[in-house]
Order: sequence, then structure tokens, then C-alpha cells
Amino acid sequence: MFLENQVQHNSSFGWIEVITGSMFSGKTEELIRRLKRAKFAKQKVEIFKPEVDNRYDDEKVISHDANEIISTAVPAAANIRLLADDCDVVGIDEAQFFDDEIVRVCNDLANKGVRVIVAGLDMDFKGNPFGPMPQLMATAEYVTKVHAICTRTGRLAHFSFRKNDDDRLVMLGETTEYEPLSRAAFYQATAKDVAPKETTAKKSKKA
Repeated sequence: MFLENQVQHNSSFGWIEVITGSMFSGKTEELIRRLKRAKFAKQKVEIFKPEVDNRYDDEKVISHDANEIISTAVPAAANIRLLADDCDVVGIDEAQFFDDEIVRVCNDLANKGVRVIVAGLDMDFKGNPFGPMPQLMATAEYVTKVHAICTRTGRLAHFSFRKNDDDRLVMLGETTEYEPLSRAAFYQATAKDVAPKETTAKKSKKA
């Protein structure tokens, strides 16, 4: 768990905080909370998100609970480096959608004395590590993993299960397209999806 009072504010170097987990786990909610606290402390804060994330608003980061904060949408991670001059704190939402350059950008900012707070999905809908998130977690000083509640078991969930057959890696959506599942529920759901395909393949070979 990240504790803000443990941060060394007198250091000439900054640091990286990563907030990660499944969909509907409160990642953006926690990101907004930390950024608003920094603003309340009169720190210069800039927030960025990928241009592809336009589900709620083009200029705001908005959580599922409708909390929001003004942000700048950028097409690539390199733009953040150019727009984050003289900042005390930089927030980045939906980091999994950025290119791998986001790792270098975050570390460069931290090395210049900036507190960098990053939120993003740790796994894609197939349960695989998502984009640059593993590298960001590896280089971060602080990692907070948050959990949703499984819609089928009521247990802690950390998988984002896609409820349709769309196989694209990036597909924006809400509860109509995704649901948070526990490990057991995710395994059962994916096993049901795979079984019919395997049966069809075996029949075609016999034919």
C-alpha cells in the first residue's frame, strides 16, 4: 500500500507511483484522489491520457464513479515529455494504451525531480500482461494493486473478462462489454469460450 507520508519530499529526485488492477477496480478514482491532494497542496500538476481514450470526455479523466479532473489527451508518450515542463506532479491515466516510450518518459521525469503517478490495467482481456505496464511496475518505487469485486463469485477480482467475441487488443468499453472476474471465474468463463472452438476444429479434421 502506498503511504504518502513516507515520500522523501526533500530529495532532488522524483519517483514513480503505479496504480494498477483490473477494470472497475478504482484505479482512476485513486489517481484522481492523489492528484487533487497535490493540487490542494499548491503543487503544479499536469494530467495526461492517450487520445484513444475518449469514452467519457475528450479533455477530462473521469472515473467510473463520475469523479473527474481536467487532462490533456496526447497521441504518443513522447508528447508528455514536451508538455510536462516545470511540473511538480504528473498524472498519467490508461498507461497500458501508450507505446513503450512511456517507460522512458516516466523515468526521465522522475530523474528530474517530478512525482509521476501512473494508472493502468495490468492485464488485457486474455489475462496477459498489458503493454508497458510490467516495465512501469518494475521501475516504480511504489506499486498499488487495487481489486474489483467478481460479478460471479463476490470475491476479489483481478481479471477483465470481455463478454463478446471481438478479438482486438484495444476495445474501449464498460459493463456491457467487460466484467471483473476472480481467477476461478475467469478460468471457467474462458474454458467455455475455448471448448466449442476446439470441438469444431476436431470435427473438421475428421471430415
